[in-house]
Amino acid sequence: MSRGTYHHGDLKSVILEQAAQLVAERGADGVSLRELARAAGVSHAAPAHHFVDRRGLFTALAAQGWRLLATALAQARPEFGDAALAYVRFAVDHPGHYEVMFDRSLVNPEDAELIAAQDAAGAELATGVGTLDDARATEDPQAAALAAWSLVHGFAMLWLNEAIDTDSDPVATAQRVARMLFTK
Repeated sequence: MSRGTYHHGDLKSVILEQAAQLVAERGADGVSLRELARAAGVSHAAPAHHFVDRRGLFTALAAQGWRLLATALAQARPEFGDAALAYVRFAVDHPGHYEVMFDRSLVNPEDAELIAAQDAAGAELATGVGTLDDARATEDPQAAALAAWSLVHGFAMLWLNEAIDTDSDPVATAQRVARMLFTK
């Protein structure tokens, strides 16, 4: 798109969308603000109005990812199994966001928007874990939340890194695993 035809209306959203796509394709190291500006048809300085630098870009992308995850988890209520599947579905559908969300070297961990988004997603995950009908989960909800998060996050990472067979449906496979570990 040439500079003369540029008219996104929301450059920040366009840059974040492209950044998520490029991170999914080639990793965070393969993304630059200059390249994103060129692809959006704006001057190389234009993204700096929204993101001071790459760290600012990735912090905003991670915060957006955490908000999207919180929404996905909230829409999956009320059972833990539903939340677990929503988590895996999110990771598979948003690999660019997912990669940045869990690489603290890329983001400013003290950013207020990022912290609020992480807290919202954590609260939604805890809500799902709270539906488990298991005395151990009731006795120690923090450990139960960590166990549940470890399960879905570990599965998602194995899937995204193709460390396991990825020929089957990831959500169906995650459902089988969650049922095995979290139902009686």
